[in-house]
Amino acid sequence: MTISASSIPRRHDLVRAEMRRLGIDALLVTHPSNIRYLTGFIGTAGALVITERTCQLLVDFRYVTAAGDIAAGLPRGVVTVHAVDRSYDDAIIARLRESNAQRIGIEAAWLSVKRFNALSAGLASGAPLPLDRNVPCPVLVPTERIVERLRMIKDAVEVETLREAGRRLSTIARDVADLVRDGRTELEIAADLEAAIRGAGFSKPAFETIVASGPNSALPHARPGPRVLSAGDPVVLDFGGVYDGYCVDLTRTVQLGVPSPALERLYDAVDAAHRAAIKTVRPGVRPSAIDAAARGVLAARGLADAFGHGTGHGLGLEVHEEPRISRETPGVPDDPIEPGMVFTIEPGAYVPGVGGVRIEDDVLVVAGGCERLTEAPSLMRAAGAGARGSEY
Repeated sequence: MTISASSIPRRHDLVRAEMRRLGIDALLVTHPSNIRYLTGFIGTAGALVITERTCQLLVDFRYVTAAGDIAAGLPRGVVTVHAVDRSYDDAIIARLRESNAQRIGIEAAWLSVKRFNALSAGLASGAPLPLDRNVPCPVLVPTERIVERLRMIKDAVEVETLREAGRRLSTIARDVADLVRDGRTELEIAADLEAAIRGAGFSKPAFETIVASGPNSALPHARPGPRVLSAGDPVVLDFGGVYDGYCVDLTRTVQLGVPSPALERLYDAVDAAHRAAIKTVRPGVRPSAIDAAARGVLAARGLADAFGHGTGHGLGLEVHEEPRISRETPGVPDDPIEPGMVFTIEPGAYVPGVGGVRIEDDVLVVAGGCERLTEAPSLMRAAGAGARGSEY
């Protein structure tokens, strides 16, 4: 993953400012994507302890060398690496005790109750016994979205990485109609798509590729199976890739042969909803307003009940992250979008007995509106049947 050496200290400064606001002395980061964002370290295990003056990366034997190389590439002292001897929890407790932190923030969404209790007990066992009310005992403080909020706004390096990823995914998308042919199975098409993703320079698919044909297209997240495509089928192709650590995601619906009149209406309605949502994207607009733009078009065409998911989701180190482009819901952030945010626009309509249609593109919020990171015809016909659709 490409990271500018100056971005890591800046991210640490922003985390520490939020720690001060919350009145916590240390922050324990356990979510792998958040560790990666704050250090550049990629591994299946690890933990990060951030205090006002230090950032300590805890890794086991498998990752000591790689983590050390990453730390050496950053300004001196920005990240220090500690090898885990016995268990991660023991190492975390030792680092927190050494820091003398009393209020320790934890990522509530990513730390299990079992682990919370184990860390609390381990910290308490280091306190003098019997406990004296005048001697403070370290306490774990649940926090929400400290790092995730920072990750929503991409820096210049992240933006260029996502732009390049979008260009590569668009190249694949322009050719997907050639994969859809009478007699092929969903599994065969999915395998070809994933081969194309790797062939385009992505390290791996961003998620399990969706190929949903005929009646399966009315299932928003159908998995590819042995079904054989036949004339008249709509085929929903939802695929993405990980490029230099960052995820992009795109959906097109390819028509095999002539669509039924009912399916033609679905195509046109979803296309109009997709256009309306993209036109709504600009700084200061709330995610719920973008969702409402797409949902309103579908509702006006009698398809309100056919659109049951949100209009989009954030993209970055994970394929589903903030912001969520969905209806206003109690407890779900609906803060106005800002320049530097990257997310999908993916309205769909799914009608059992007719089929389903989804059109998805990735957009970057810029000062005057948005920049599309993915480009391909919005509505496509299978190879030999021509393609329809227009660019925005």
